[in-house]
Amino acid sequence: MRIELHPLSADEIIELFEFPDGLRIYEGKPFSNPHRVLMDESGPLRWRVPQVIADPTVNIWFVRWIVLPSTGEIIGSSSFHGPPDPSGMVEIGLGIHPKFQRQGYGREALVAMWSWAVEQPKVDTLRYTVSPTNLASVKLVESFEFTRVGEQMDEIDGLEDIYEMSAADFRAR
Repeated sequence: MRIELHPLSADEIIELFEFPDGLRIYEGKPFSNPHRVLMDESGPLRWRVPQVIADPTVNIWFVRWIVLPSTGEIIGSSSFHGPPDPSGMVEIGLGIHPKFQRQGYGREALVAMWSWAVEQPKVDTLRYTVSPTNLASVKLVESFEFTRVGEQMDEIDGLEDIYEMSAADFRAR
């Protein structure tokens, strides 16, 4: 893989949300954040921080930096929306800095995240939601052969198509 995923601790997620310009969370790490990923726009942090504060053990499902080891740059992030729901479903979110989009980094991050998730207890279904107008992301999820199972109205993002694949099918590929 051309990327590495680096999980943020519960304390780091909270600190990044509360003090986005703080540098302490990068001290001693083999990467930096020159593109200000999750600094200028908090992305999933506004939802993940309350979850982590309520139960720090759920943090294993949350934010991972997407890092180019060749340069030490953070180029994006990925996070599940939470631990598996009662039906065993986990939904993923992904953000790649525009400078690095359409170069396969999102695909690599999704493969890594989903490969980890399908090995966790109670995960039966992988879910990816996307605006039908986001053609690059639609093409990406369809390339994994996820099935469109419906649509939903997201209060922030508007209309989204819902794609799913069973964990067993993902493992078999």
